[in-house]
Amino acid sequence: MASVLAAPMTAAPAATAVGAVRTHGGDHDECSSGPGLGRDATARLDKAIAGVRRDAGIPGVAVGLWMPGKGCYVRATGVADKATGQPMSTGFYSRIGSETKTFTVTALLQLVDDGRIRLDDPISHYVPGVPNGRRITLRHLAEMRSGLFPYSADADFAHDLLSDPYRTFTPRELLAYGFKHRNTGAPGKVFVYNNSNLVLLGLVIEKVTGHHVADVINRRVLRPAHLERTLFPDGPNVREFPEPHAHGYTNQTLTGAVTDSTDWNPSWAWSAGAMISDLHDLHSWAKTVATGALLSPETQKQRLKVLPTGFPGLDYGLGIFETGGWIGHNGSIPGYESVTVYLPALKATLVVLLNTDITTGGQEPSTLVARAITQIATPATSTTARRPRARAVPPARHPTPRSLTWGFRVGAGRSPLISTFGQSAPDLIRITRGPLTGGRRRDGDGDGDGADGAVRAPDRGDRFRGGGADRRLPPGPGRSRHPLRGRRPARRARAHP
Repeated sequence: MASVLAAPMTAAPAATAVGAVRTHGGDHDECSSGPGLGRDATARLDKAIAGVRRDAGIPGVAVGLWMPGKGCYVRATGVADKATGQPMSTGFYSRIGSETKTFTVTALLQLVDDGRIRLDDPISHYVPGVPNGRRITLRHLAEMRSGLFPYSADADFAHDLLSDPYRTFTPRELLAYGFKHRNTGAPGKVFVYNNSNLVLLGLVIEKVTGHHVADVINRRVLRPAHLERTLFPDGPNVREFPEPHAHGYTNQTLTGAVTDSTDWNPSWAWSAGAMISDLHDLHSWAKTVATGALLSPETQKQRLKVLPTGFPGLDYGLGIFETGGWIGHNGSIPGYESVTVYLPALKATLVVLLNTDITTGGQEPSTLVARAITQIATPATSTTARRPRARAVPPARHPTPRSLTWGFRVGAGRSPLISTFGQSAPDLIRITRGPLTGGRRRDGDGDGDGADGAVRAPDRGDRFRGGGADRRLPPGPGRSRHPLRGRRPARRARAHP
């Protein structure tokens, strides 16, 4: 439905270069005093990004590409608000969807370093009531091989969320949508991208620390990493979205019509996808997470033991992916998409932020933009030699071409697409239904995994449209119009068991 946004936007400005960008946390940004990538490369990038934005109907995009020794490219183009024509900016806050997973898993791995948990502990030690929880480990959850049914693949969840996208969900409510289904398989066997996994890890962090996961991430991850413009909206501040930010546009609605989703409540994504950041914080975070600056070398080594996903060119570790040598994550939540990756071989970083998640020809808009950039900046990455994999694991197998749920997408089954770097891969961050397997949870084959080995149609079909009215929330106790600078998210009124 990109055609809805593909109409000419008369107010859209040309790409705007950033001559001097903000620095933070002592991390010097090369674009503040260093050279650009050269006139030819800059012109090619401008043209490529403009072409993708036009063809995919992307309202606005902010891009940062930093290549030590070669220069950088930091630009914004298009509009942040289609109604007013306000231009996009590289200084805006943005929702980052599944990039939240990199922060949640970092906080979890810090507890491993502290000796307070072990990756091979069963989830049942920390959270009761998880189907097959005695056999599913924290490692299985982080590497997306738990065998649990994703709550975001449940039709009732899609209906409840999109009928009222301003409602608040608790983590237990989210998990209940998935737990009513039988498991998709035995733990450790098949890679299935699953938001239930990260919600469970968020509960583990809370159980072990005695603090809310948003507070733990703020204190132990954001502050040491000097990320002053990154936050986890939660509790009374769940609707917090600091200004300035772009309006987000999605077609994940009851009718499929495009709506402004800027102020939708992100509680449904919680520790799997609720966080907010900006281009320059993500520039810093890309290297921090890829190099393990907040972890011990041994724990970072565990994190980067990537395994095959079953999609050519894409391997996944503990809350992080690797493709063509690039390490990082992407994100999508209704109205916004992002990509944050780091290339150790060149010490290069790429960050892309968009204010739409509307696909074009089955491809994510962030994928189209990032691929266009890397084809110019690092054309050899698609042929870069791959590191040896950690261990032999059968590739992911899927019941049907539309059966795999990849993160945050409501309204369509899984769409095949080309990865960020030109290789065939799935989108890591949409809320799609496309159930992996269906039916209520049971264990008919006696192996204890909650499944009976058969593949069934989902209870209510593999396509479901949902949405909500286009409404705006006024400022109030749960929403501020001012940036959060080093402020801790407010604690929840409730406590998790």
